[in-house]
This record gives sequence, structure tokens and C-alpha cells, in this order.
Amino acid sequence: MEVGVASTNEVTTVQETAAAIHRAVGTVIDGKDEAIRLAITALMAEAHLLIEDVPGVGKTMLARALARSIDARASRIQFTPDLLPSDITGVSVFNQHTTDFEFKPGGVFAHVVIADEINRASPKTQSALLEAMEERRVSVDGTTHPLPRPFVVVATQNPIEMEGTYPLPEAQRDRFGLRLDMGYPSAQAEVAMLDHHGESEPLDLLRPVTDAETVNRCIAAIRRVFVHHAVKDYLVAIVARTRELPDVRLGASPRASLQLMRAAKAQAAIDGRNYVTPDDIQDLAAPTLAHRVTLSHEAQLGRRTVADVVAAAVADIPLPQRQA
Repeated sequence: MEVGVASTNEVTTVQETAAAIHRAVGTVIDGKDEAIRLAITALMAEAHLLIEDVPGVGKTMLARALARSIDARASRIQFTPDLLPSDITGVSVFNQHTTDFEFKPGGVFAHVVIADEINRASPKTQSALLEAMEERRVSVDGTTHPLPRPFVVVATQNPIEMEGTYPLPEAQRDRFGLRLDMGYPSAQAEVAMLDHHGESEPLDLLRPVTDAETVNRCIAAIRRVFVHHAVKDYLVAIVARTRELPDVRLGASPRASLQLMRAAKAQAAIDGRNYVTPDDIQDLAAPTLAHRVTLSHEAQLGRRTVADVVAAAVADIPLPQRQA
């Protein structure tokens, strides 16, 4: 078991690796530095990422660019109504030559798994990801198969078009460490996109800038970033507050607290620090908690949003006092 706080050299490695990935992905995604940064934070925290937004704003492109920036196994699963759970997890096939069953791995056996339009598959197929996302292993015919590390699922979905879709249940949304909205690009970024994408495909030119082994070292270092007990108390108080607000029917789970701390550690290391500050908690509260909060019917009728609720929870909790 690793002990001690992450060293300066380890934090520098995380910072440099994250910066290299950011530059690489930035050659494909124009004007979305915050979205790219959040995606890299999810990768470094080894947290699954849910990207939700309207069609055509670059959800899948961001996921593919992030996967391609790493010299590691990546797979893309297009979720459709006829997709089977075995297409994701794998299946045992009888081999006539050996007269035995052989396991054929499914699409989930990769370092970065792109689950495209995840809400278009049936709930049974969606649930096939549950064990893999939480326990990083797959059980088929009574045999457990470990998944490679790092293992990150980057899922996309369109929350606007509901015909032919199956909304993710709360249990599965809770498996995603972070969620982000792409948003429309600025006019300047959209013009740049026309220049970059009009005559060529930038994704074809993207080359890996790191590998799975380096990312694993970064993840190990990030887990040893220091979190003061006062900052932990502050984090837990914010998460607990989401369960108490009158606008909330279902607040954030204890898993959300753990994911928020891991994401805060990743952001701290990406910023060159081996310690977490309250600012890290505030910055990542909405991406980590909002998709886990379910509003009451009254709040929905009043057009309140989960972002409003998380912001209220953060505002209600006083900052930890600096100790002498």
C-alpha cells in the first residue's frame, strides 16, 4: 500500500502529462478548454465521464480525441436498441479444435471505452456496464475477468430527443464520476472549426502524447495528494446539504463524496499542487454532484435546475477556517 504525500516530481509528471493531453485534444476541439480540462480531470481521477448535450456540439469528438491522445487500447460502442449485453461484456464460444469454451472479450475490454448515445440501448444492456464501471471486472459464465487499468468509460447522450431512448436510472448515473455539458462554441471558435475541419479531419492527425503506464503512475500519485481533515469536513457538508434542501427529492450519495475528493485531488495535481484546497471542491461540486441530484416535482415546476441546487448547497456551507 502506498503511503506518504505525492512528491513534487510526481505532481510535475501529472501536470506535464495533463498539459500534453490538453494540447493534443485542443487541436481537435476548438474553444472548449474547460470541457477538455474536465475530461482530463476525469481521466486522471480514473472516474467515468458522462457528456450530455444537444447533437453536433462535439461530444463524441471529445471522447475520441481523449482516447486517441493515449497510446492505449480504446473501443467505441455505438449503443442501439438491438445492442446485447454480451456485445459489451463478451461471450464464451465453443472451440471445436480444443473442444472447450473460449472467452471472447466484448467492447468493454479497453482502457478508454466510448459509450456513444448510451441512452439508446435497453436498460438490460445499459446495466451490463454497471459491474464493469464500479468493480472494473466482468463476470461471464461464472468466471471473473479483470479489466485493464486505467479503465474509464466516456459516455455521451442527447438529453433533448427522447423518442426511442431509455433514460439512465439513478443507479447508473451514480456510476459516473463527473458530468459535463459541451455547450455551443463561440463565433470565433466556430469559424476556427470551419478552417480546421473544412478540408481535413484533425482527429486523423492526432498522435498519442502519453501511454497507459504513465497515466497509471499519474493516477497512483494523485491518490496520495493531501486532503486536510477540515477540507474533508467541508466536502462532506456540501454533499450532505444536497440531501437536505427542500427542492431535492434524492440527494447525492456517499459515492459522490468519494468521487468529489478524487476529482479534487486530480485537479490539484494538474494545477501543480500536492494538496487540495476548498476552491477545488467548489470548482468540481457541480460536475460531480449535479447528475446525482433529483429535484422534487415542485422544484421542476418552478423551473429550478440541479445546478441551482448544487450552487445553493455550496453557498450554504461556510469555508473551513485557516488554522494557525
